[in-house]
Amino acid sequence: MSVFLLVLCLVLLLQEGRTRPDPQGCNNPEVVRVAEEALDQINRDRTVGYVLGLNRLYDVSHSPQQNGGLLYKLTIDVLETKCHLVSRKAWKQCEIRDIGNVPVYGECEASVHVDAQVELKSYSCKLREAPATSVVDVCPDCPTAENLGEPVVKETVNLSLQRFNEESHLDNYFSLDNITKASSQWVAGPSYFVEFTILETVCSKRTDVSELSHCPPMDCQFAHRGFCLGSHVTTEEQFEIQNPVGKKASSFQNRKPVEVKCEIYEPQTAAVEEQAHARTAIGHPEHQHHNHTHLHPHEHMHSLIANATISKPLGVLGTVVFEPASPRSVPSAASCPGLRKHNLGLVSLKL
Repeated sequence: MSVFLLVLCLVLLLQEGRTRPDPQGCNNPEVVRVAEEALDQINRDRTVGYVLGLNRLYDVSHSPQQNGGLLYKLTIDVLETKCHLVSRKAWKQCEIRDIGNVPVYGECEASVHVDAQVELKSYSCKLREAPATSVVDVCPDCPTAENLGEPVVKETVNLSLQRFNEESHLDNYFSLDNITKASSQWVAGPSYFVEFTILETVCSKRTDVSELSHCPPMDCQFAHRGFCLGSHVTTEEQFEIQNPVGKKASSFQNRKPVEVKCEIYEPQTAAVEEQAHARTAIGHPEHQHHNHTHLHPHEHMHSLIANATISKPLGVLGTVVFEPASPRSVPSAASCPGLRKHNLGLVSLKL
């Protein structure tokens, strides 16, 4: 009897060893590689929003092309990360936005040509915020989304940017580009959290504070950009906004210290200019590595350098829209959908 069981176990092990992923399925390593590279290219093409991360491959099909290679049709389930697109980071470098950071989820349909390389041909992504009710059911104390146009949100952003400009050691002031996300939470009182992008201005730190409203953003491809996280915690007694429009005093007169953290990114063209400066003494003699901050209008010609770095326009391969979830068709490929990498604890959403 024991010999029979031993033989049976060996047969089962041999059969398992012969098992291979379905060549057209969502668990096939080559298909997963194509999906990962496709998502990298989707993020590189986009100009607005946050880097999207891969949660799972939902469906896949492919067909041979007359000019060689295969054309893949992919459906990729995605989750928003904490990296803004201004960082130009790859999605694998970014942390998924969790339940405490107003998660966003959705799906991207992508058409990809695969031959010697993976080439994204087109894409269409549909995203949506996780409903506040779904978040609160699982995490009652987690922040929920706020309207970006609310006066309290704008005030928190302004105070955060003001603190950044006061404390940063950069040569120039920065101005607000866009408010990208806002949320609130009850701590000792209403607490507000904001995310926003900033642009380097032409005004140096020697500029009088009264003149800052007249500082235009630096209008060139060598301007630094940044992404900031700001927060402000109040107490119920201290917090009151009657009519912020036209008020000279801050709405947070008795506020606790405003917290802000910004990442400033080197322009992609700065590295090209550094190489050019290394080859010639013409231009900024005071230039230092990783400190390409202009204090004056550009007096030397950047156009020749810019011409050497021209690439295809961004945002032309596809679209990203926010819309409610709609019923999904059953995957057509075997072994699809693939396994989820994250569910954020929001089982009801079936991310």
